Amino acid sequence: MTSASKTPYDVITIGRVGIDIYPLQDGVGLEKVETFGKYLGGSATNVAVAAARHGLKSAVITRTGNDPFGTYVHEELRRLGVSDEFVSGVEGLNTPVVFCEIFPPDDFPLYFYRDPIAPDLVIKANELDLDAITNAKIYWSTVTGLSEEPSRTAHFAAWEARGRKPLTILDLDYRPMFWKHPENASIQVAKALENVTVAVGNKEECEVAVGETEPHRAADALLERGIELAIVKQGPKGVLAKTKDETVEVPPYFVDVINGLGAGDSFGGALCYGLLQGWSLEKILRFANVAGAVVASRRECSTAMPTTAEVEAILKEIGA
Repeated sequence: MTSASKTPYDVITIGRVGIDIYPLQDGVGLEKVETFGKYLGGSATNVAVAAARHGLKSAVITRTGNDPFGTYVHEELRRLGVSDEFVSGVEGLNTPVVFCEIFPPDDFPLYFYRDPIAPDLVIKANELDLDAITNAKIYWSTVTGLSEEPSRTAHFAAWEARGRKPLTILDLDYRPMFWKHPENASIQVAKALENVTVAVGNKEECEVAVGETEPHRAADALLERGIELAIVKQGPKGVLAKTKDETVEVPPYFVDVINGLGAGDSFGGALCYGLLQGWSLEKILRFANVAGAVVASRRECSTAMPTTAEVEAILKEIGA
């Protein structure tokens, strides 16, 4: 049976996967941490999990090593409601692991172990299910996937097949450690923006994408590239979204931060849910803001993603 004959996915993401090895002690460096927790991680993977928590049919396109951690990725994806149909192993490479340090409220250094190349950057164009990508209601990519070949070519092949269909989303997720030549990031993002309809990023990521950090100018610059919906996350200042006809800003929802990592991915999964519900832009942003904040109040990422009911309960409590 081909994917074209199946019920289309609500959300397909493509990109990073890894094993998050997070300390169970806060406020100390890794050299002093005594115990750790093991969790499924990686931005694109987390977004797929977040979407599944809201009841969406989701899948992630990624690759692992043929090792016990790779087995764990498959098992954990299925447990969390995400299809592993498009997850495959790469012989000779290890599933990446990621360590972090936790210094609340705003310092969470990350240490990536992805050498010589991460399996999720060995996604190949000729192995993509282009029917599934084209038919998905939302297709979500990240800038990290453009940092190396063959992943970069695979991303552009997928966009070409999809043809800038509505709700083709680019997460401007820029991490300089993934780019051998950081100046190439802006070049590749500029090309990518020609293929997507929604762009989401923080001020620093917008600078890489369009050379602007002031939120309104950044959003306008994204719209000028043909983006239909530009979202600029501003941390403690809330979030801004613009279309050609509408500008919406919503304030943040404050929590006691335990670990800020993964909050943006929770925001992404909630954004997908809101878009597919056809909500107003303001309602979508308020919902996604709270969803992101909930994860910041928890230690892990994937298993911290809230359900729709959890987010709605908070919105009701605060009268939003």
